[in-house]
Amino acid sequence: MLKCIAVMTSGGDSPGMNAAARAVVRTAISENVRVWGINNGYKGMLEDDMCELNSHSVSDLIQRGGTFLGTARSEQFKTTEGRQLGLANLKKHGIDGLVIIGGDGSLRGGALLAQMGMPVVGLPGTIDNDVWGSDYTIGADTAANTIVEAINKLRDTASAHRRIILIEVMGRKSGWLAMMSGIAGGAEYVLVPEVKFDLDEICTEIKASYLTGKRYSIIVVAEGVGSAVDIGKIVAEKTEIDTRVSVLGHIQRGGSPSVEDRMKASMLGERAALALISGTSDVVLGFDLGKVVSINLHDAVNHKKTLDPELIRLARVLA
Repeated sequence: MLKCIAVMTSGGDSPGMNAAARAVVRTAISENVRVWGINNGYKGMLEDDMCELNSHSVSDLIQRGGTFLGTARSEQFKTTEGRQLGLANLKKHGIDGLVIIGGDGSLRGGALLAQMGMPVVGLPGTIDNDVWGSDYTIGADTAANTIVEAINKLRDTASAHRRIILIEVMGRKSGWLAMMSGIAGGAEYVLVPEVKFDLDEICTEIKASYLTGKRYSIIVVAEGVGSAVDIGKIVAEKTEIDTRVSVLGHIQRGGSPSVEDRMKASMLGERAALALISGTSDVVLGFDLGKVVSINLHDAVNHKKTLDPELIRLARVLA
C-alpha cells in the first residue's frame, strides 16, 4: 500500500479538473495517505514546484472551472533527461504514485513515467472527449453546454437579420464537441474532421431553403476542418446571403462545471486515489455505459477514438 501520492493537471484545462483533484486529495487523506499537488503540470514537476496538500487546500473548488494546480506545456519533459529529473523530484519528496488528469498528450507522458517505474493512474481531462476507451472525459459536458448556449443566442440574431451564421468550436482532431453541440443546438450543418462534406452542395441547399421562407441557417464548424472565417467567405459568395462568423475560442474551456462534470470527475478522482494507493498502475479510469471502467494506459494512448457513426447519422437526419 502506497503511503504518499501526488496529483497533477496537464495540457488544456477543462471544467471539472478541480473536482477530480479535490476527490483525489480527500480520498487519500481519508485513507491516511499523504498527498502532494504538482503545480503547472510537467513543467512544475521538473522545476520541483509542488507542495503537500490537506483537506482545506481543496475547499471551495468543486464549483470552479480551470485548475487550481495550474497547467503548462513542457518541451523538456519530452526528453529522457527531463523525465529523469521529474522522477527524481518526485522521489525526493517520498512520492511513490501519481494521478495525472489530462488529455492524450498528458496521458502519454504518464505512460513514459510508468515505464520508468513510477506507478501512474490517469484520468481523462479534456473537452474534446477523445480519450480511447472512455465514453466520457472531464469537462466535455460543460464545454458542450457553453457552445449550445452560444448557439441559442446566435440563432436569435441570425433570425432577426435572415443571416447565415457559422460558429467555430474547438476540436482539431476530434469533432465530438461540434457534433454534440450542433445536434443539441439544432444546427443545420455540422462540419467535423472525421466526415467529408461538399461546401457547394451545402450552399445550394441553403439557397433553396431561403427561397421557401427559411429565415436563418446555423453551421457549426470544428476548428480541425479549417477556419470558419475562410469557410464563411465562401458561403457568403456562393449563397449571396448575409453571412457572419463567430469564433468561440477559449470561452469553451472556462465556466463552472456542470452537474455531470462535477459528479463524474468526483467519482473518477476517488477511484483513482483508491486504485493507486492499493497498488494499481498503468491504467486510465473512464466511463463506459455509465460505469467507471479501467483502461490499459498504453492502449488508451496508442489507439484513436472515433466519432460515433450514430451521431453522424442523427445529425444528417435532423438537419
